[in-house]
Amino acid sequence: MTQVTRLVLTALALFISFSAFGEGEAQTRWELMNQIRREKFDLVLPEVMRENGVEMWITVNREGYKDPLTQDFGEGYVGDWGYYIFTYREGDYGKGRVERVALGIGTHLIEENGAYDYTTEGEFDLAAFVAERDPKSIALNYAEHIGGADGLTLTAYRHLQKTLGEKYSERFVSAEKLASDFRSRRVATEIAAFARAGEMSRKIAETAFSNEVITPGVTTLADVAWWMREQQFANNLGTSFGMPSVYITGPDGFVALSDNHVIQRGDFLAIDWGVGYLNFYTDMKRQAYVLKEGETEVPASIQKAFDNGRKVRDIIKANIKAGLTAGDTFDLVNGKINEAGFKVMEKFNQPTDDPSIVDVIIGCHSVGNLGHGIGPSIAWFNPERMKYMIHPSNLFSIELFAYTAIPEWGGKKLRVPLEDDAVVTERGVEWVYPVTNRVLVIR
Repeated sequence: MTQVTRLVLTALALFISFSAFGEGEAQTRWELMNQIRREKFDLVLPEVMRENGVEMWITVNREGYKDPLTQDFGEGYVGDWGYYIFTYREGDYGKGRVERVALGIGTHLIEENGAYDYTTEGEFDLAAFVAERDPKSIALNYAEHIGGADGLTLTAYRHLQKTLGEKYSERFVSAEKLASDFRSRRVATEIAAFARAGEMSRKIAETAFSNEVITPGVTTLADVAWWMREQQFANNLGTSFGMPSVYITGPDGFVALSDNHVIQRGDFLAIDWGVGYLNFYTDMKRQAYVLKEGETEVPASIQKAFDNGRKVRDIIKANIKAGLTAGDTFDLVNGKINEAGFKVMEKFNQPTDDPSIVDVIIGCHSVGNLGHGIGPSIAWFNPERMKYMIHPSNLFSIELFAYTAIPEWGGKKLRVPLEDDAVVTERGVEWVYPVTNRVLVIR
């Protein structure tokens, strides 16, 4: 049994073990995040610091401002300046353990989470701390291409320059790739937590597209979106993208989006959304058809369009493997899609007019700590991260759009968007919750 196979099985066991909210939920969530943090620091951080040639990584917080990675490292009170600092000390670099300290970041929870060698919320000498370790490189959270790794403010950068002096300022490097690698390589508890978030996302979305929530001719798109938001509040869940995108697609594309448009019979609906649980955010889609009077099932033309999307998804799933860059994978998958008789589009939402062609575009992006994560991305909209290598334990949103001509629409095309979240293992892509395999029916 491979390492990642064991990881996924452990994740499944953990997922089952906390399958419902109950008493002590706040403490349970804290304990889970502590376990994730300890294992990431022990197992992932040494590997990615070594690969990126980084001897020290400093993340800065201030009172009233948190770096995007704060939740990863553990939140605490910062009265003025606070620092999370990770170091391979002289003589230990590359030997497998990273020293981890939190300076100027207080509260009992930081002290008790078990992830840090040393913490203090009192006075400390940052310059002396750095000089004692004398790192050859100091990674800071500034990044040209990844917003989630770009948390260092200009003021904080200047503060570090002044505090550490010219000698160490000349050793500053971007933590962009380091942060991406650290976040996107997963331990078992992360996959378990993300799977739980995915299952909650799925259940809420699929209930939203049912007669429990929708009455044709009465319910608006906004009613559905607000119902979904209420479920997030009721379960103390965050939101990946704010208001859920609940929309209608017709012969001419988008009809309406999360507004006061009343849902009618014959509408083709879609949801695009995600929830936040712990430090994990999902991204998924669901589709539904509102039966017309006298209909008992989804029309054959719409079912065919959906099935085309599923065929493309099967091709994507079969061809994403660890060990290739995201860009090489993008080219490989698109080639396989074309070979299967579909046509890969050059630009999003610009299908051909030829009704014999099923147009396709893929956007399989990183997911996990954000709805659009900061790891390798098999998507045209993340060109820098197309250069990153795909590793076992990376989480991906397997996203595609397939455009199929509908005879009842005069040959105009229905856009079917499919998206569900998965983990890469040594075997390939494996789903972390039940994915969409049917058009939901609203009667």
